[in-house]
Formats: sequence, C-alpha cells, structure tokens
Amino acid sequence: MEIVPGIDTLLDGMQIPSSRNEGTMAGTAEQPGQGADVTYVVNRRGKHVHHGRTVAAWTGSTIALVAFILGAIAVVFKMWPLFWVSVGLAAVALIVTVVLQRMGYGAN
Repeated sequence: MEIVPGIDTLLDGMQIPSSRNEGTMAGTAEQPGQGADVTYVVNRRGKHVHHGRTVAAWTGSTIALVAFILGAIAVVFKMWPLFWVSVGLAAVALIVTVVLQRMGYGAN
C-alpha cells in the first residue's frame, strides 16, 4: 500500500547523497577540526564582523525598543506627552549606544 500515490515514479529520477559531504557545494564541506556550531563571519578585509552582538548594541536596541513601543501606545491612545517622552527615550538610546561604543563595549 502506497502512502502517497505515484511517489515511486517521482523519486526514481532523484539522486540521494549517500555520504555526508556528497550533496554539498564545492568548497563548502566542513573540514576536520572545524566546529559547525560556532561561525565567525569575516568580511572582505579580514576583519571579524559582530552583527551587533555587543553590550552597546543590545543596550541601545533594548532602550530603543521600549521607546518605540511606548510611542506606539501613546499614538494609539492619543497620549501626546508620553509620545514626546518616547521620542526623548529614543534619542537617549542613540546616545547610550555611542557612549558604550566609545567606552569599548561595542565592535572594534
């Protein structure tokens, strides 16, 4: 009994890789000793790219997220003083991020 009718004819022309690296693109197979769970991205100049995984980025993003959520709530409920407080909080997020980067908590 076939679970899916006609699946045998569909799969006849497909090649299923038999080894672990057979189905990978050329040059992308994992080398022995490399950890697949940790990837360090390097740009064209050979510098390490953090993609924002720093204390400065997380702190600034969290403050900005709170500011934008408060701003959205303020606009929906027409609470204009709260809206302007959220605009100020967004500016504080930018300042905090820059200060933390200058203190060495950001990407190099």
